[in-house]
Amino acid sequence: MKRIRTAVIGVGYLGRFHAQKYAAIEHSDLVAVVDLDPQQGGRVAEEVGTRYCGDYREIADQVDAVSIVVPTNYHHEVAKFFLERGKHVLLEKPITRTLEEADELIRIAAAKGAVFQVGHLERFNPAMAALGGVLKEPRFIDATRIGPFKARGTDVNIVLDLMIHDIEIIQHLVGSNVARIDAVGAPVFTAGEDIANARIVFENGCVANVTASRVSFTSERKMRIFQPDSYVVLDFQNRKLAVLRKGDGESAPGVPAVDVSEQSFEQVDALRLEIEAFLESIATGKAPVVTGEDGRKALEIALLINKQL
Repeated sequence: MKRIRTAVIGVGYLGRFHAQKYAAIEHSDLVAVVDLDPQQGGRVAEEVGTRYCGDYREIADQVDAVSIVVPTNYHHEVAKFFLERGKHVLLEKPITRTLEEADELIRIAAAKGAVFQVGHLERFNPAMAALGGVLKEPRFIDATRIGPFKARGTDVNIVLDLMIHDIEIIQHLVGSNVARIDAVGAPVFTAGEDIANARIVFENGCVANVTASRVSFTSERKMRIFQPDSYVVLDFQNRKLAVLRKGDGESAPGVPAVDVSEQSFEQVDALRLEIEAFLESIATGKAPVVTGEDGRKALEIALLINKQL
């Protein structure tokens, strides 16, 4: 594969990891990292063996592709700048603040023939990847994503910070428009909601109950999916997939036997897989795993939930 000239815009907590992956991938030529903080940017540049730049506009002619890992308020501005110049963009979630901003980025990417991928990392979880072929007709989904409070990500509320991970996966699995939403949430440590629950009813009849919290004592990232012939448990945190089906006969009088299939997966570098998939889309021209349209659909549902809070 031809080497692709890359850069990372925003090298705070998550952006630093992006820079490390690009520096380690053979067909990536990491030409620069960009950050408003010269000390942080300089440290990361030295760590990964590239140069630091304080203004992303200065590197436009030197790159083919960028990861954009800046606060959500700047997603549209920075992504638009690169897409208008035909540069390929991997944009961290959520795609933008508004649907209008998302639509504009999608239009520009299509017009310029640029790859536009949105960073919904759980799509690269091995348990998620193993789900293919298991689901036929999801009827009820119960998703829980909770963890202790962390200062990063608090530029947006819990829906756009954490719940949107599960929203994107659910809309991808269900493949139906939303009929109605009921939601409730509460601010605990920040000005926005830090915990929220949403009940999403889809037009095809599937119902999803989604809970997200960044003020919990324990961590859990699980999705339970019920369909006519099986019950599926997807454990993102521990990389496990369990499928339970009605078996033959009874395990006790009046109690049907249950066939259980369980899979555990080795630790993988999901961020590296995400970036490698982005670079592969650039090299081959195939659609990214998570397209701009996918990111837009997730944002649309997230904004509908926010209206109910």
